[in-house]
Amino acid sequence: MSTETETKQLWVCTSCGFVYDPDEGDPDGGIPPGTAFDEIPDSWFCPVCGARKADFEPYTD
Repeated sequence: MSTETETKQLWVCTSCGFVYDPDEGDPDGGIPPGTAFDEIPDSWFCPVCGARKADFEPYTD
């Protein structure tokens, strides 16, 4: 069982369901691994469906 005290925030695209993981980033989209969602430029688009960054919302299990 993991006892991580810091839970990283995942973000989900409301258009297609793609989940952005800060640990993985989006290297093909110019976002290096370890980049927090808040640090991604507003010009970034969903790598799956092309939705705007504004179309993402915090992901919860």
